[in-house]
Amino acid sequence: MMADRPRLLLADDHMLVLEGIRALLETKYAVVGAAQDGQALVRAVEQLQPDIVLMDISLPILNGIEATRRIRQITFKTKVIFVTMHSDATFVHEAIRAGASGYVLKRGAAAELTAAIDDVCKGRIYITPLVTENFVRSMATRNTESGENFGRLTTRQREVLQLVAEGKAVKEIASSLGIAPKTVEFHKTAIMRSLSLFTTADLTKYAVKHGMVAL
Repeated sequence: MMADRPRLLLADDHMLVLEGIRALLETKYAVVGAAQDGQALVRAVEQLQPDIVLMDISLPILNGIEATRRIRQITFKTKVIFVTMHSDATFVHEAIRAGASGYVLKRGAAAELTAAIDDVCKGRIYITPLVTENFVRSMATRNTESGENFGRLTTRQREVLQLVAEGKAVKEIASSLGIAPKTVEFHKTAIMRSLSLFTTADLTKYAVKHGMVAL
């Protein structure tokens, strides 16, 4: 059972957004920390064990979808609510599949965040009405080929894909992930083969489309 004042951890790569969300929520909830990239967020979850994480999808180093998967490996007690600009139903699908319990758009956050947090605290899933209609429609008509291809990538390949899309050089990626440069090249080639892509620019466009990196 959650405490009387649920403990929140915030994650966004824009400090102004973090401060705005903190100011909006800290009178009712206990804001225990904030992070500006996905790796720092996962470490903070391990250390702080918050009740709820509020995060963007397009986080640097480790995007919000991947961070959610990591959090699920650490604990099922911490719930995840996405607060993002991405309104396409594809992002909602990926968020829920990864283990999120809520999805709110930034443009509606001031009006909806309290309701989302309260619903999630009660064990419900909250999806903003701003995307619900498109989300439900897409459940019936969605072409899943792109999602299936993405799902075939390994965790390491998704990490490499994000860092490539962020413009990191092979040696930087190797250092960040603790692997050899040749291994990075191997993963990059495997990713291109799995996704039927042919250039680094294609990989970047794909990563942007799937919310792994921001424009």
